Amino acid sequence: MDAPVLSARGIVKRFPGVVANDGVDLDVRRGEVHTVLGENGAGKSTLAAVLSGYYRPDEGELRVDGERVTLHSPRDGLARGIGMVHQHFRLVDRFTVAENIALGDGSQPVVLDTSRLEREVTALGERFGLSIDPRARVGDLSVGERQRVEIVNTLYRGADVLLLDEPTAVLTPREVDVLFATVRALRAAGRAVVFISHKLGEVMEVSDRITVMRNGRVTGDVRAADTDARELARMMVGRDVDLSPRRAPRAPAAPMLRVRLDGIELDVRAGELVGVAGVAGNGQLELAETIAGLRTPPAGRVEIGGVDVTGRGARAARRAGLAYVPEDRLGTGLAPSLTIAENLLLTRRRGFFVNRRRAAAQARDAIERFDIKASGPDAVTRVLSGGNAQRVLLARELAGEPRVLVAAAPTRGLDVGATEAVRELLDAFRARGGAVLLLSEDLDEVLALSDRIVVLYRGRIAHETPGDGADVEQIGYAMAGVV
Repeated sequence: MDAPVLSARGIVKRFPGVVANDGVDLDVRRGEVHTVLGENGAGKSTLAAVLSGYYRPDEGELRVDGERVTLHSPRDGLARGIGMVHQHFRLVDRFTVAENIALGDGSQPVVLDTSRLEREVTALGERFGLSIDPRARVGDLSVGERQRVEIVNTLYRGADVLLLDEPTAVLTPREVDVLFATVRALRAAGRAVVFISHKLGEVMEVSDRITVMRNGRVTGDVRAADTDARELARMMVGRDVDLSPRRAPRAPAAPMLRVRLDGIELDVRAGELVGVAGVAGNGQLELAETIAGLRTPPAGRVEIGGVDVTGRGARAARRAGLAYVPEDRLGTGLAPSLTIAENLLLTRRRGFFVNRRRAAAQARDAIERFDIKASGPDAVTRVLSGGNAQRVLLARELAGEPRVLVAAAPTRGLDVGATEAVRELLDAFRARGGAVLLLSEDLDEVLALSDRIVVLYRGRIAHETPGDGADVEQIGYAMAGVV
């Protein structure tokens, strides 16, 4: 076996109150795609930041081609051939692709030779299947095209080891395919790719070797050919999980939610889960907030349980039977500084005085029913994990037997175990005859849960299909506006 190009031994990185990396070992070889897999908060991105020089470890050592190194900055990392492509891109929108690549590059002459730079960028992109126009302004590019700019930028600066942090998080299926083709081309050219992810299906498709992390520690290091998604999930969360499709045939039922807006004509029936797919920024937030009564549409109509609630506010929507789980669970859905018991009271009808004994008893019941890991009803919500905060939100919204549940990105940022729990709650609500509108940028989630799928593109429904046997390629085209 070839010697590692990059090795980490006993890496420890602490932050106040948290040990993000706790004795992590990792070997990365040339011509290999090495995935670091784990739940959100497992320490993956912290490890990548240590490997690339953004953080210095508190303990442990790094070696490049067998030589012990100390990286003081990302510039030091690039000097050693290690470059990181971040999940959130670091580009200047009003500059061209070539100008962005020239930024911070000390090797460029005082007077930039734009023509030479554009030729080099084009040639590098073509070599690795990264179609890119060096003269295009970054602000006019799609998310996938911006990612290509970041990858070309890293390669242009001489990186032999590329660290890709959650690179598929905001891509359409078609863009994911392009990215994977690039990753394979990099591997074929002898480069090393470190792929940071929590998506089991993608990991199995693109990886040669997989290192699994949980709570800052390595729980497994395996060849992709010797494992499967179920075993990887078990290493991630410490138990078996079930993320299999949860749809079942339902008898036709009356619409519980009817939406008639400009470009959107949508019904969700009792016992049905309709998934809304789309790249971020194509109207999902506006649709959810309009249904929830937080926005007044310029025209159109929203009915919940046969009641017209258009423009009448959130209280009218709730009285008609709506439950709403916003995508920002702590900023919009919950009050982080309040206790669990107080958060559970926020949307309930009550008098001027609160019976605190009864509220505490109801909170204890919710904690037990929804398996919320907390010290008790008086636990402050901001100290809860993402998964437990989401369970508090769902416990509140599902109290009182609503007719319709609008859930926006309900598992975003959650680990595999918490994701499984949230999906079970959605499925149980649907099984009781509730109508669910699921808005998610995670296409795997939409495909796994939905009885019917609609795709939003620029605020309009661009495609609609049954969930069972859905054509992923066609959905991907619709998400990109190609219909």
